[in-house]
Amino acid sequence: MPSSEAAVSLDQGDVAQTVPTSLRTLVEPAPETTAQVPVGFNGANFIAAAVERVGPAVVRIDAERSVSSMAPDGLNNPFFRRFFGDEMPPELESDRLEQGTGSGFILNSNGQILTNAHVVEGADTVEVTLRDGRTFDGQVVGIDTVTDVAVVKIESTDLPSVQLGSTENLSPGQWAIAIGNPLGLDNTVTAGIISALGRTSNQVGIPDKRVQFIQTDAAINPGNSGGPLLNDQGEVIGMNTAIRANAQGLGFAIPIETAKRIADQLFETGEVEHPFLGIQMVTMSPEMVDRVNQEEGLNLKHDGESGVLIVRVLQDSPAREAGLQVGDVIKAIDGKPMTEPAEVQAAVENSDIGDRLTLSISRNGTERSLDVQPGPMPDDLR
Repeated sequence: MPSSEAAVSLDQGDVAQTVPTSLRTLVEPAPETTAQVPVGFNGANFIAAAVERVGPAVVRIDAERSVSSMAPDGLNNPFFRRFFGDEMPPELESDRLEQGTGSGFILNSNGQILTNAHVVEGADTVEVTLRDGRTFDGQVVGIDTVTDVAVVKIESTDLPSVQLGSTENLSPGQWAIAIGNPLGLDNTVTAGIISALGRTSNQVGIPDKRVQFIQTDAAINPGNSGGPLLNDQGEVIGMNTAIRANAQGLGFAIPIETAKRIADQLFETGEVEHPFLGIQMVTMSPEMVDRVNQEEGLNLKHDGESGVLIVRVLQDSPAREAGLQVGDVIKAIDGKPMTEPAEVQAAVENSDIGDRLTLSISRNGTERSLDVQPGPMPDDLR
């Protein structure tokens, strides 16, 4: 019997002839494998390629605002008011400066920048810093708190700009890349996937906004707000915005179509008028039907139908003028079925003020059609 040393000295041809099949894996070298990494231009992987393309157009936004320092509660005591009256000493009512940092991205070479409204709202001064180190004074052109979109202008030309993509064919599981300045760490890149689409503002935890969000697990932290969310081609598909406190792996972005539509209006007129019907609504369910019956003294029946139940109609609203009532069930708008309040909200938001929307409704089991013309959203509801 040959020694073990002799067996090791055999070449591969001899091993194949003399070593049993069950033992070959112990002596045969493993086949060589090469990791397949998606590549982009210049031989870089697709994430690096996307960052190389878009990174120069992602900016840091430093906003500074004055905040009144309230006098200590004790100074509101009547004893002190006897001496000071309604005029407190200036040293007790001095303002303080509040600073915040966010992100943004340049839409075109002329210096139009898209960011979040909460990044620049109320700012006295705005400073914009490019990745190459250049800084500019930024002018806040317009803010829309309803969608949390704002636009800023800097005076320069031949600036780097992003390429806008589309969410039309976006689906969960596709790559997502975020660039921004989280926690003051400039030019930070994180990557993940698209986790979900169409998250409503209620689900995200900011019910006063009119947006259906993209959810991603790409890490998004304070300071990322206003930065771009990219697809694997380096195209902007969203603007990072909402963050759920005490959550991990949950980031949200405004779809780029929504952000760009609002930005165009802000650059054109400095403000946005949102279409408004004046109704409060919930998803149709036996529980909600029972609740409305109790609160409104109605006798609605569920009967297993789907739709959106109107639970409030505001006075002096387009909905009231059109004849909509509490207890009406919206079945469709312009022939498109409606099953969730977010769908109704989206249909209204995508219309124009003064457009005629045809609502198919069910009232006490009777189907009927009503035409409603959205009006501008009142200022006190923004």
